[in-house]
Amino acid sequence: MKNQALDAMKQEVASELGVPLKQGYNGDITAKQAGSVGGEMVKRMIAAQEAQMGGK
Repeated sequence: MKNQALDAMKQEVASELGVPLKQGYNGDITAKQAGSVGGEMVKRMIAAQEAQMGGK
């Protein structure tokens, strides 16, 4: 279940950033594009955890 949630988040972030991410192999995207998706996912996960802990 967690894996499905992360995949959904990855697709959402990629769509918002304009990265042409698809199911399966994505070796045709640049390292910069992949990093921007991963970085944004981490930012969102940290923000969600902080909110859950009552931080921000």
